[in-house]
Amino acid sequence: MGRHRRAMRHSFFHVLPAVVLGMTSALTMIPAVHAAPQSVTQVYDRIRNDPVRLNMFLRAFPKGADLHNHLVGAIYAENMLNWAAHDGLCVSLKEKRILDHACTHPGEGEFPAAELSHHEETENVLIDALSMRDFVPAPGDASGHDHFFATFARFGSIDDAHSGDMLAEARDRAARDHVTYLELMISPGIGGMIGAGFHHPLKGDDFAAAHHALMPEIPELVQKARAATDQMEVQARDVLKCGTLQAHPGCAVTVRYLFQTRRTLPPQAVYAQLDAGYATVKADPRFVGLNIVAPEDDPTAMRDYDLHMRMFHFLNGVTPGVKLSLHAGELTTGLVPTEGLRHHIRAAIDVAGASRIGHGVDVALEDDPASLLAEMARRHVMVEINLTSNDEILGIKGSAHPFGLYRRASVPMALSTDDEGVSRGDLTQEYVRAAQTYDLSYADLKTLSRTGLEYAFVPGESLWSDHQLGQFVPACGTLPAVSGTCTIFLKTSEKARLQWALEQRFGTFEATVTHEGLYQ
Repeated sequence: MGRHRRAMRHSFFHVLPAVVLGMTSALTMIPAVHAAPQSVTQVYDRIRNDPVRLNMFLRAFPKGADLHNHLVGAIYAENMLNWAAHDGLCVSLKEKRILDHACTHPGEGEFPAAELSHHEETENVLIDALSMRDFVPAPGDASGHDHFFATFARFGSIDDAHSGDMLAEARDRAARDHVTYLELMISPGIGGMIGAGFHHPLKGDDFAAAHHALMPEIPELVQKARAATDQMEVQARDVLKCGTLQAHPGCAVTVRYLFQTRRTLPPQAVYAQLDAGYATVKADPRFVGLNIVAPEDDPTAMRDYDLHMRMFHFLNGVTPGVKLSLHAGELTTGLVPTEGLRHHIRAAIDVAGASRIGHGVDVALEDDPASLLAEMARRHVMVEINLTSNDEILGIKGSAHPFGLYRRASVPMALSTDDEGVSRGDLTQEYVRAAQTYDLSYADLKTLSRTGLEYAFVPGESLWSDHQLGQFVPACGTLPAVSGTCTIFLKTSEKARLQWALEQRFGTFEATVTHEGLYQ
């Protein structure tokens, strides 16, 4: 894990001030630091080969961040069907999808969603179609890759009306998983951005002309994206009952967004999304970065990959300071020609300027992988590891996954969920899978958790000056004594406050599990 590999020797046992989670009150107390109790490692080593107790342990284990999470894919199919029933919508039994209207031809392949609860077999068929549950290759549905990506079109008709419900579900699940911070990929107002692109043809690499043509429309596109985000958050707060005595646990999870653009459209439509996406990130502090999504192996995405990277390069100059986490290397042998495996990760870093890479599965197949890995380690380019989806989509798992290679090369990594609803999982599942597959120690898991927050795009300086040595920044280096300089520092950095909250959670967790009889 590079400079993150060595176990950090700090745990926190005293009460953390409420501001660390709420971010609104003045800091009044600083938790003390003690040596991590040896018995925590002993407890973990005792139960690591017991799947039931390991799952219990890791569900309660504090997780810093989920940085690779598509909100539309984070929702369980059962909830989508419930929303469709509430809205009076119909489902197509032939196409196995939710329609955007009430039934007009019942009995001819259409079925009211409200009646699914009385038809268990039909409901189960639709849940399987809207997710990876019980997926078995069959004629017409032969690969996990195709089934996975087909699910999004099957429930896309309800995305806009229930974006707030989706956000509420994602936040509540993160709270149950003891996740401190979510960085969700969303695309508010993207239809208008795509439409604007089709009105302004792109000529080759003349991005300057395209930018000039789009400029008059950018403010309205940004305003619509922000308004849609406002509406989503209002709906989510209402569902979660935030600010009331009945507030859900998800209210305490800090959320920021990555604006996600689609890479499978004609160049002018991709460029318009990116240009307006950069402007949205710059205008709205809720958006902390930008990504590009959709199947990387799609013929259009493959053909235009280098063009897209040059678009990012250009826009970095037009709108500097926008952080990028790019899907790159979500490919494997046989999925595309071998020529298509040679440079996507490197181009995302060197041309587009990405500071995080999503997936990065084909890294060993790129040209000169040793130098690429060395560059990633030197520049601290983090990889968002999605073990379950890499297995389901690409068939890559266990020793065939580059998780071990990244560790050996000292490239920072953090675990994430990708599309936890479609995959029928959560972040705990990813930690369990990593622990069981790669023989990770408790210190390794703790480093993965801390790395997520360290490389989150949330603003502010890090709490840590040296992960390898477990050293705080100088302002907080006098602990365990209460430090006024540390209090001031935490007030100035949202990232440091979240990291501080994570350390307090580690302290509470470690103190609890060492006294839990079920782990003895």
